[in-house]
Amino acid sequence: MARQIEPEDRREYTIKIIPHQGETVHSIRVPRRLFKYGLASLAAGALLFVGAASFATYSAFSKASDKSEISELQQVNTMQQEQLSQLAKKANTLQDQMDQIHQIEKELQQISGAIPDVESAEPAHDGQGGPWVKPDVKNVRMALDNIEQRLEKSRANLEAIRSALAEQQQIAALHERLNASTPTIWPSSGDVSSPFGMRWGGSDFHPGIDIANDYGTPIYAAADGVVTEAGWNSGGYGNMVDIDHGNGIWTRYGHAQEVVVSAGQTVKKGQVIAYMGSTGFSTGPHVHYEVHVNGEIVNPANYLF
Repeated sequence: MARQIEPEDRREYTIKIIPHQGETVHSIRVPRRLFKYGLASLAAGALLFVGAASFATYSAFSKASDKSEISELQQVNTMQQEQLSQLAKKANTLQDQMDQIHQIEKELQQISGAIPDVESAEPAHDGQGGPWVKPDVKNVRMALDNIEQRLEKSRANLEAIRSALAEQQQIAALHERLNASTPTIWPSSGDVSSPFGMRWGGSDFHPGIDIANDYGTPIYAAADGVVTEAGWNSGGYGNMVDIDHGNGIWTRYGHAQEVVVSAGQTVKKGQVIAYMGSTGFSTGPHVHYEVHVNGEIVNPANYLF
């Protein structure tokens, strides 16, 4: 008799559980369809488990990565804020220095008479405006660069003013020396009793000027110099003083009642060197005053102010 084939959905799998020796063997029959569903469910569960585990692992790593990135960004932001704060302080300090230099520059320009640079001149008006822009590292650096350029220009202006002042001081010192050694003051007070040139109807040449006053009137050095002669002169000048002022200039003071300086002594402009008298060839108390330039007798009136 032929073997009857069972339908596919009624076939079974037999699972035998064999215990230790001597114990009863148990058999479990599982329909083939149920076994397939079980395997499929198990595979699906395993797949879901692996997926869930992978997602959990990815989420954990992603959160850790985001946290690390946020921390790094926070650190960078903190560093930028500190850098910005330092740059802003430096900009304020440089601006204060710039204002001080500008003030000094203005004062020196006024003293020296130097022409101020157009860009550094004080503005006639002070209107200001514009949008408010939050400072960042870039624009603060731009501001610092601008201040440094202005500082360089101010330094150049100050150097020009310094040179102008130095030149003026040299010129002033030269003028002072020349003025001090130039016989520009009256050697005594009084009246001009005899001028420089011809006198007495053209019969006599007078090589100086006579200044008449009372006996004992002070006689002054007309300029800085060194006394070359001091005392009695037998040539008609009586008590006389000669002073060498340098640069080929020397002066003579005659007819003094008393001489109070000596040869070789350095005297200053306006210093008392003698007292008025009438010694030598004289008709009354006066001082005979001469000016010699490079060996030539000149009119003293050309130097007197």
